[in-house]
Amino acid sequence: MAEQLGFDLPSRTALGRDAFFVAPSNAMALAMIDTWPNWAGGKLVLTGPTGAGKTHLTHVWATVSNATIIKAADVQEADIPTLAQGPVAVEDIPTIAGNSEAETALFHLHNMTLAEGHTLLLTGTPPVAGWGLHLPDLMSRLQGTSAAALEAPDDALLAALLVKLLADRQLMPKPALITYLLGRMDRSFAAAIDLVARLDAASLARKKPITIKLAAAVLDKAPPNT
Repeated sequence: MAEQLGFDLPSRTALGRDAFFVAPSNAMALAMIDTWPNWAGGKLVLTGPTGAGKTHLTHVWATVSNATIIKAADVQEADIPTLAQGPVAVEDIPTIAGNSEAETALFHLHNMTLAEGHTLLLTGTPPVAGWGLHLPDLMSRLQGTSAAALEAPDDALLAALLVKLLADRQLMPKPALITYLLGRMDRSFAAAIDLVARLDAASLARKKPITIKLAAAVLDKAPPNT
């Protein structure tokens, strides 16, 4: 029998404060975000591995500060004077390392934003010393910036997130399913959100509950001929 197609509704990653799960791996970074607008020097660096929650915290801060969020790679083409008229978050700064024009544009954005009395949030995966920037004046300013580091989410945090995301869809998972997923999924908030959406879609399409067998198929871990 053909599978029943479910409604293919658009999904969107929840990036609000209420959707941010606090754990030892991110509590210090969240506390630093909460000290805004009293950041030393008017700026803060946020670091941590992919999936640790940097983008989520950036959006949390942008909501309370009414900040503009821009990728570092886009700063070179941006209207710097206009951006500097309010708080700004610049994401993924290591991606412009060695690009002299982009680094110079970021240097000007940094200086103009602070000169206008606004605040800056700057993000990258490694600590600032590992960002690989070539412009000495920019690097010196960023190395002197207060920093908050997020760690990769641990099992307890990911388990809580999976349970919450499933419960939001009126799904009550068994502990064995959560344990199974934790051992096979990518270790990030974004991966958890995407996985739950795919599990729910597969469950609707097949008109079956979310079991380990179904999860295995969704994760492409199903044994042959199952």
